[in-house]
Amino acid sequence: MAEDKEKKAVQVVAALIWREGRFMICQRPKHKTRGLLWEFVGGKTEAGETREQALVRECREELDIEISVGELFMELDHDYPDLYVHLSLYNACIKKGEPRLLEHNDLRWIKPSEIPDYQFCPADKEILERIRELYG
Repeated sequence: MAEDKEKKAVQVVAALIWREGRFMICQRPKHKTRGLLWEFVGGKTEAGETREQALVRECREELDIEISVGELFMELDHDYPDLYVHLSLYNACIKKGEPRLLEHNDLRWIKPSEIPDYQFCPADKEILERIRELYG
């Protein structure tokens, strides 16, 4: 029997940005779903955009920075109660600007060893484990 409400599937892109041995994490706004959890900067792709274009746009909209998108670091699927997410995390670097909080509640640069000190969105769990394995 089909469910009454079909779960929405979204393509999400995010950036893994390093600076002096630390990577950037952003805290979601309190009023949003999964409010105050930590995540990588990024967001949903829009119609007609490549994943790389979406990531450049999201970083500009959320942090007022211009980035250079590098290699794909990791892809995964996560099933939230309200949404099905296909997440693509790219290595990226800041080309221009200093991150400003235009949307997020907070921003931090953390070492892989500090990951357990923060509560992240569930979709990021596998990614964070991989970062600790590679850079921990």
